[in-house]
Order: sequence, then C-alpha cells, then structure tokens
Amino acid sequence: MTGNDRMTGNDRPRVLVFDVNETLLDIEALTPVFERVYGDPAVMREWFNQLVLYSMTLTHTGSYVDFFTLGRAVARMLGDIRGREVTDAQFDELAAAMAAMPAHPDVAPGLRDLGESGFRLIALTNSPTGPSRPSPLDNAGLGGFFERQFSVDPCRAFKPDPRVYRRVCEELAVDAADCVMVAAHVWDTLGAQAIGMRGALITRPGNAVLRADGIAAPHVVADDLVDLARQLQT
Repeated sequence: MTGNDRMTGNDRPRVLVFDVNETLLDIEALTPVFERVYGDPAVMREWFNQLVLYSMTLTHTGSYVDFFTLGRAVARMLGDIRGREVTDAQFDELAAAMAAMPAHPDVAPGLRDLGESGFRLIALTNSPTGPSRPSPLDNAGLGGFFERQFSVDPCRAFKPDPRVYRRVCEELAVDAADCVMVAAHVWDTLGAQAIGMRGALITRPGNAVLRADGIAAPHVVADDLVDLARQLQT
C-alpha cells in the first residue's frame, strides 16, 4: 500500500529528486521519428523498453556508454531485427528529438507549486548533461525550476544502481531519508527506496504500481505533478 501519511508534517522529506525521461518529458514526442524510420509508431515503445533493459544490463555487467550512444545502438539493433537500414541522418534526427522532448502539460505548474511550498527540486537523469550544452530540461524550459541537475554519467552506471542515488545525497549533503525519488517507473522508485529514500510514483500512461508481497510500494502514487503537489501539501 502507499503511505503518504508518512510524508506529511514536520518530518516529511524536503528534497524531491525527479526522474526526467517520461516523468517530466513526454517521450511520445519521439513517435513520429520512429514511424518515419521503421514504418511503425509502436517501435518507439519497444525501443524505449529495450533502452532501459540494456542500460541496466550494461551496469550489471560493468560496462558503460552514455544514454544517447546506447539509444543509437538500440535503434540500430531494432533496424537489424526488422531488416531496415537506419542511416546516420536518421540517428542524428533521433538524437535531436531526444534532446528536444517537450514537458508534459502538468509539469511546469506542478513544479511551481512544489517549489513555492518549500521543497528543494533536483533532477536525476540517465541522459548525459554538461556545461557545454543545454540539457533536455533546459530545452523544455524547465531548467530554472531545479537547484541541481544530476546525470548518472560521473558514476558510469545507470539507475537503479545504488551509486547514482547515493551520489545525489552526497553532493547535496543530505540523508537519503530526507529525499523522495519522483518517477514514472517503479524500477526507479525501488532503486531509490533501497538506499533509504522515499518513493513517489507518477502514473503516466502505461505505468502503474507493481503489486506483490515483498516489493516495496511507493509512499505516494499520483496521477501527475499537480496531484503530487496537492498530496504533499496536505
């Protein structure tokens, strides 16, 4: 069961750590690219699921390439599987689309409400970021809401590896118990909860709570960020 009663009052965590891809940014914006390249819009979800799977696999086996490089590799693999050649120009189109995904409509008002309520807003993404280029959050007009934007790149490991969540806590000089991981994916909330963070699941379309004995439930389940802000303010 969820437990937002444990996230209210004076002892509630004050640091909200947000996943980016699908949680804040709408990956459905990539669908037209996949329809043009593969002739099938459903390939976008297949690609994203495989991208997450192989990011975890690389981490588990001690290998690493950045998320955009892995995204191109998975796109090429799907082309090989489907007998469709994917050109360098199409790879570049995909990379540009990944960097320019728009925010979900609820994100800006939800972040504004949460910031005005005194929460520290932090981003943690599998995607590479750096001072030499704007991040996907910056491109979506959301960068100004966040105190810090963390990438997994310095850890050379992808979420849900414990190192990436611990690094956020260390860099912010906060305890894990002071943080809530906000994500549209249960694997992300589970990774954060394993090191002592709280979990808040945003049920974007295609995402839901994973229910089974022995699996840690998120502390909060919300329809979107406006709903999350409402729940955390009560």
